[in-house]
Amino acid sequence: MKQSIVRDLTTEEVKARIKEEADNLQKHKMQHAVSPMDNPMKIRSTRKLIARLKTELNKRMSQTSK
Repeated sequence: MKQSIVRDLTTEEVKARIKEEADNLQKHKMQHAVSPMDNPMKIRSTRKLIARLKTELNKRMSQTSK
């Protein structure tokens, strides 16, 4: 998911997406611990997506508090 798409989401959608992606990250980590994944880069891309979403959420929260 690109940053431009993240910006178009509403704040509630961003919060829901963070929760959803965090769950996916836990699943990926568990799968990888049990048996090697076909594409372990999914873990890295999921972490980066969560970081993008959290950055956007923090930016919005700081703008509303001013």
